Amino acid sequence: MAQKDWKDILNASINNIPESKPVESVKEDCKKVSVAKQNLIIRFEKRNGKPATIISNFQGSEPELKNLAATIKKHFSVGGSAKDDEILIQGDVRNKVAEFLRRQGHTVRGMTS
Repeated sequence: MAQKDWKDILNASINNIPESKPVESVKEDCKKVSVAKQNLIIRFEKRNGKPATIISNFQGSEPELKNLAATIKKHFSVGGSAKDDEILIQGDVRNKVAEFLRRQGHTVRGMTS
């Protein structure tokens, strides 16, 4: 039984790396999000002493809400959650989120800095 050379092991591990999605397909995924053009409200709150951007007045199903939240979180590289027809985004990103949602075709109103 021949012992494997370190170069063979390295080449085998490099060949098994899955291919990543191209940037264009990720951008296309973001464009598919708009469920229906909605009137969303954006506001700023401090929750447990930490800044949070709240998107409310979402009209749609729970999976659609979670899909929109996931897209926003992925696009801005932030954390957050979605439940009870609200999306909570960690940090004060009101202006960025408002512009993103407007580009998606939603009407945005509320407190923006």
